[in-house]
Amino acid sequence: MDNDTTTAHNWHLHGHESAVRFLQKSLRHGRARHAYLFTGPQNIGKTTLAHAFAAALQCEQEEVALRPCGQCRSCKRLHSGNHPDILYARHDDKTGTLKIDALREVMQQIALKPFASRYRIAILEHFDAAQERAQDALLKTLEEPPPRAVLLLLAQTAAGLMATITSRCQVLPLRPLPLATVEAALLARGADPTPAAILARLSGGRMGWALLALDDAEILQQRDQALTLLEEALTGGRLVRFRLAENLGKLEKSAVRAVLELWQTGWRDLLLLAHGQPVELCNIDRADVLQRLAQQFPPAQLLRGLKATRHLLNDTLLTNASMRLALEVMLLEYPGLARR
Repeated sequence: MDNDTTTAHNWHLHGHESAVRFLQKSLRHGRARHAYLFTGPQNIGKTTLAHAFAAALQCEQEEVALRPCGQCRSCKRLHSGNHPDILYARHDDKTGTLKIDALREVMQQIALKPFASRYRIAILEHFDAAQERAQDALLKTLEEPPPRAVLLLLAQTAAGLMATITSRCQVLPLRPLPLATVEAALLARGADPTPAAILARLSGGRMGWALLALDDAEILQQRDQALTLLEEALTGGRLVRFRLAENLGKLEKSAVRAVLELWQTGWRDLLLLAHGQPVELCNIDRADVLQRLAQQFPPAQLLRGLKATRHLLNDTLLTNASMRLALEVMLLEYPGLARR
């Protein structure tokens, strides 16, 4: 989906206008699908879009074009988090995975008639973290959906999902927004011009991350810590990397995912610098360090490091593999060890 710079105010979503228009059109024509798959990087806007669409589906406003109105009983209940016809699946506290029992429970609930609205809607976040057996449990509902059920699946990518699931969903990919759109939203929130410009670059087009970072200084601190760890990995030997793998391996999967996603922005910047591309860096405030690192390694080795990071993030992290061992394998793929 293309990204526009206008905002659908009643959907409370910045950007992703083509996705909003698509969903609004389906509402106007009474052609809402029984299953949707929203994909895109973390904090790109998938959850916001899913809740806005759910609100529009349930809204009591007679004029479809004005849904969600934000004022009716249904909209207010959804906003408060107490809507009886909006369902969620609980993820495992330790592993972050979506297990089969949790998904089966939601599928049983969604088969019931709506209590207070038009639909029973299940919003399944981080569905790419669902176990394969859990994905299997969803198939029966997708193949024979209850008449008033809507499934909204959210995932960073469809690559790890079963083809039989994606083929039964309307897939809407959300891509990073133009930095000008992110910066404008931050300015509208009251941010000063300089911090707004920096946060927009750091966000990599992820509006959700930028808005969270504007309100929570700890997010920037976590980002600084993560990039410092990446620098230590690239400048340290095997013992440093093994110690880093040990420490990261003690974290929950969601925390490891957050670190690796930040590392991806560092790899992106390193590759841009190595190839001399005139594209602005995500981590502009670390330009000096990144430039020094980019000069130390051939572009092919930097690309190998990025691929190793993506493999762990998008594949291994979704399995039951030993986190510490997986991190060790990834870090040993990073450039720099041959000279030590």
